[in-house]
Amino acid sequence: MAKRRRLSYSSDEFFASDGSASDWNPEPKPTPTRSKRTQITKRPKQGPPQGRAKKALKKSRDVDAEDSDAVASPSRVTPHGASTHIVSDVEPLRKALLEWYSKVHETRGMPWRKPYDSSLGPEARSQRAYEVWISEIMLQQTQVATVKPYYNAWMEKFPSIRDLAASDIDTVNGSWKGLGYYSRAARLLNGAKKVVNELGGRLPDNAKDMESKIPGVGRYSAGAICSIAYNECVPVLDGNVHRLLSRVLALHALPKAKQSLDVLWNGATSMVEGSDRPGDLNQALIELGSTVCKVRDPSCETCPLRQWCRAHKCQNAGDKGLSGVNTHDVPDIEELCSICEPLPHSVTVTMFPMKAERKKAREELDIVNVIEWRPDARSNERWFLLVRRPEGGLLAGLHEFPTKADVSSTISPASMSSIPSELLSDLLTKQPRSLVGHHESSDESSSTKPAGPPPEVKDGDITIVKIKPAGDVLHIFSHIKKTYRIQWVLLEGGGTVPPPLANTCLSIGETLPRNKNKAKVDGKSKSKKVPHVHPTGMSHGGWTLMDDVPRAK
Repeated sequence: MAKRRRLSYSSDEFFASDGSASDWNPEPKPTPTRSKRTQITKRPKQGPPQGRAKKALKKSRDVDAEDSDAVASPSRVTPHGASTHIVSDVEPLRKALLEWYSKVHETRGMPWRKPYDSSLGPEARSQRAYEVWISEIMLQQTQVATVKPYYNAWMEKFPSIRDLAASDIDTVNGSWKGLGYYSRAARLLNGAKKVVNELGGRLPDNAKDMESKIPGVGRYSAGAICSIAYNECVPVLDGNVHRLLSRVLALHALPKAKQSLDVLWNGATSMVEGSDRPGDLNQALIELGSTVCKVRDPSCETCPLRQWCRAHKCQNAGDKGLSGVNTHDVPDIEELCSICEPLPHSVTVTMFPMKAERKKAREELDIVNVIEWRPDARSNERWFLLVRRPEGGLLAGLHEFPTKADVSSTISPASMSSIPSELLSDLLTKQPRSLVGHHESSDESSSTKPAGPPPEVKDGDITIVKIKPAGDVLHIFSHIKKTYRIQWVLLEGGGTVPPPLANTCLSIGETLPRNKNKAKVDGKSKSKKVPHVHPTGMSHGGWTLMDDVPRAK
């Protein structure tokens, strides 16, 4: 039998993401064409070497075994078997994890975290699923400490799924105010209505139906809800579990690649498959990832899975790297992992999962028009126009001042001053006249002077008497760096009530809620009916009185 040779990789093979801890920079060389990588499954069938394994085999034929140890490369692909990324003996991990969880599950005082009760009937289990559903959606992109008071207030206002289904989007958004990502609240409302109207008032009792039938519920949420409320043996893989299992399995591959996610979902499945406590196991994995196996400064010394954690072993393996976590230093070439990326010479636990390169957020400029109407120049009655954003996309269904989105960053003051007329021609039934000939300066004492003779203003005409810049507001979304450039637009005239709105406005949604619609005219309260369009189409806006807005100045 031929003597087995150890595979090594030269510094020419180095490449790393921006998150790599290595400071070493190789001499630039042409990047060789890569073969397509082979997907790793839970029990991969071995075949001819592919991808990185194929490259390793070719490289080994040209490397002398004695010379391969001469120089240690600062970064290399350490040969290791695909079995490194498989949970092979799950029972000891489950036992250690559940013992740890029994001591900490009440530490953070989460009101939605309750022990599974097998004696509950179908209705009570569905109620439990509703509670878990609300908590899971709230916890998306939001910290536990922030969610707790919102969850308690929500359950007080909407104690059952039928109570939620009977509500409306404005009431729901009011309860959600401050949590952000308002589309989550809209999906909860839509999901509740669907459950009541189409599913007999009960959430599905299995993850497959939960994911396919309930809006906004994906594979993770379906697994969490059904394992906790219905004791179904289905896995979860949120950000915390993704990080935890990437370290336990020492997976250093592109974190969002399909091959990587397949490996991690398979690992999560192994943890709960055949268990009599899948809900507790899933919650334990989430809790461990959140409180112990943190992004930075993980508390490895207190981790119940430390002795099985391959990233921890890899950290202690020195030059052996990932090969040091296997029984044999060198696996057969057919068994090599083909998805892991190169690791720096000195490996630490926090190098797992691999850091993905973040895309630069695109930059956009929106012109926000705070449109105010007054009956005349002497009136203290102030009305403001709001429209509802489209039901899909960024800030879906929320109210805003009329906005011209994504304009040129070099837009001129003259172009900005023309935007209100453009927007109002679509929003109002009657086109207002403009007395503004140019954009007003930011000086508080300045006044708008028309360029050329002003248009003739007749009784009953609505006029734009002032357009004044009010500054920029920068808001950074996850994928957009948005600058809101604000201008105040003052309308006067047209009668004693705000101008009626057209049947076709800029945004999609329901009618804008109003309070008592009491306006003050010359210091006296006067009840009046405000024209508010209920269009046959889907688009509209609405006027709101400043005195009806809490804490408005």
